Amino acid sequence: MNYVKENLWQIEEVGFDSRYLGKTESIMALGNGYLGSRSATEEHYTTERRDTFVAGTFNKFAENEVSELPNIPDMWWMDFIINGEIFSLEKGITSNFSKRLNLKNGELIREFDWEFATIKLHFTFRRFVSKARRHYLSSFVTVENLTDIPISIQIRSGIDGQVTNSGSQHFHEGEKGLVNGKYIQMMPQTNESEIDFVFTIGHRLNAKNVSERIEMGRRQIFMNYFFDLPSNNSATIEKRMSVYTSIDNDISDHEISEIRETAISEMEALEVFSFEELLQESAEKWSEIWEKHPIEIETENFKDQLAIHFAKYHLHIMTPAHNEHMNIGAKGLSGEGYKGHTFWDTEIFMLPYFNFTHPEIAKSLVTYRYLGLDGAHKKARNNGYEGAQYPWEAANPTDGEVTPVWGAADIVTGQSTKIWSGFIEQHITSDVTFGVKQYIDVTGDQEFTEQKAYEILFDTAKFWGSRLEYNTEKDYYEIKDVIGPDEYKEHVNNNAYTNYTAHWNVTYALNLAKELKEHDPETFERLNQKLELDNVLADLARKVDKIFLPQPTDEGIIPQDDSYLSKKTIDLTKYKSKDGVDGLFHDYNLEQVNEMQITKQADVLLLLYLFEGLFPREMKLKNFEYYEPKTTHDSSLSLSTHAILSADLGKLDESYEFFEKACNIDMGEYMKSSDDGIHAGSLGGIWQMIVFGYGGVRMIDGKLRIEPHLPKAWNKLTYGFDYHGESITVVVMKEGFELTKEDNGNDVVFFSNGEAYTLKNKLSIL
Repeated sequence: MNYVKENLWQIEEVGFDSRYLGKTESIMALGNGYLGSRSATEEHYTTERRDTFVAGTFNKFAENEVSELPNIPDMWWMDFIINGEIFSLEKGITSNFSKRLNLKNGELIREFDWEFATIKLHFTFRRFVSKARRHYLSSFVTVENLTDIPISIQIRSGIDGQVTNSGSQHFHEGEKGLVNGKYIQMMPQTNESEIDFVFTIGHRLNAKNVSERIEMGRRQIFMNYFFDLPSNNSATIEKRMSVYTSIDNDISDHEISEIRETAISEMEALEVFSFEELLQESAEKWSEIWEKHPIEIETENFKDQLAIHFAKYHLHIMTPAHNEHMNIGAKGLSGEGYKGHTFWDTEIFMLPYFNFTHPEIAKSLVTYRYLGLDGAHKKARNNGYEGAQYPWEAANPTDGEVTPVWGAADIVTGQSTKIWSGFIEQHITSDVTFGVKQYIDVTGDQEFTEQKAYEILFDTAKFWGSRLEYNTEKDYYEIKDVIGPDEYKEHVNNNAYTNYTAHWNVTYALNLAKELKEHDPETFERLNQKLELDNVLADLARKVDKIFLPQPTDEGIIPQDDSYLSKKTIDLTKYKSKDGVDGLFHDYNLEQVNEMQITKQADVLLLLYLFEGLFPREMKLKNFEYYEPKTTHDSSLSLSTHAILSADLGKLDESYEFFEKACNIDMGEYMKSSDDGIHAGSLGGIWQMIVFGYGGVRMIDGKLRIEPHLPKAWNKLTYGFDYHGESITVVVMKEGFELTKEDNGNDVVFFSNGEAYTLKNKLSIL
């Protein structure tokens, strides 16, 4: 990948290599939250993945498979037949190749010179997904003849429904045809969820003496355009596209005939606008995002600034802010990885960005978890528990658990590995609760708190109360047979992160009940009637003080679980230094790794970071130095936690190394890292490293804390955030920091290094 110091808004691929198409397809993906599309080329290659997804349109291919986002028919596709030769960059000579994404306005540009026999052409491909119009996307192609002789060109362009999810075809073909003599449409329906889709395309061709012919094939409809391109001349083709579905919440009539008319009406209304005008309209919507709490880093390492632009761009193209029944997939909308499912990544790694910068989007994301209570009840009942047990992987909020049961091959046995996460990785329930509590603390949204949050907070505590197992010999309650955040340790007992967060969940619910009984008995009684809280709370009160919380050893190390510290250690240096994340499993299978002190990602250290008030600094330091050498960082979620925690501990050089590695997960030079899609959680982690780590912002026990510490490579950091309806800007310098906000709002109280401060409109702390 190529990054230019003078352009902090662009990522670029220079030179074409079809072996590495997946990298740019993912990191240069386009989208607007409603839909997302990998930036596959218009022409076809065997190594490509032509994926486009519409948020929330989950479907099962077959009864024995789990729901996934279906890969919708491909509309970007164009074939170019030049003097009878099918155009491909894998033949002939390609020069001056550039593929670049403008993060500021969401435009993708690909251009190059191509020579084959007597042909020499210059191609420019431009495309965008509109941020201003939810359903609209567009491409504009220019072909220039660089020779002194005319060249014969045929263009095939239309809708290709032959794409699949790695072989799984999710659609019944549906009707297709030409409308009003100029628009082609295809109307497939998902086979299980029965969601109707309407795809509409119009073409504008600027060339002389064009003849055209429509064609249909199985799951295809396309136009053929034929023309001769004179010497030293150019031609353009603009492709205008739209996607609608029968679950869209911005249309009132969901009958397929009405959706078709809506799509056609939109296309006709846009006839008066040029490609440039529609792109500019979209760019103006992007400007609103960039103007909200911009982050500016004064440093010689320009990629740091580029990284936060990259992260924020992707956070906004992958987040379905338009619909509270939808959430963020672990790969966003940029690939088939994890099937579009939502994980704990949202609450722990991405929700904080929206809490502090776009609270209206954050509200939609936490409302999704409220709407998911039925699915969480379903999972709890199926497992013999009470209350709300949130699914490890979630699709439609009411579905419950959708984690696949079988995964990759075992290197030793050759059999499929069972995916235990959906059964026993249960910390997700307290993660959801933590995310909801953080949303409340940051926004002060009392309406959401009373109408939705309380129910989540109590219902999850109810689950933990039923999940606890009594150890008669030791007279405490424990949580056995789980997976913690470290997924290299399966079927462990008393994972520290799980036990501590469950204890926090239960304790918070008990304190909340006491507060409501005293100050809002009407709300408490409403919840009591719905959740039988009197019985639940009595049970929790009896158990809470006997929940086993792993205590530090004489050396100050908190055991990750009952058995971790007794397992053998190995030198992980060669695995930690390699590109890619699967090197360990070239030598061992998961069962073998389970018996070693090898950690996939931050586990105990994540606990110390999220609940820092529970642990003294010296204990954090000892645990950091113990666990980090044993951590492979094979999860993209790990490095940001280590960067923030090491910054808290004053290990700024080490922190900055983690920061740079985290930014390179997708943006880095390793060309296979993003084949399955972008690493959504790690992008939220980039924002957290900057604002929470170096900017020092944190919510501790419901109170705002600001304690910045700049890495040596940075001279100044400027960032902003929303807090209880107030907009705050912070400038961090080597000698201290300065805060400003509008002086007509409420005062903001915060803590810094043990001192309480009140921000009225401007405050300097040196």
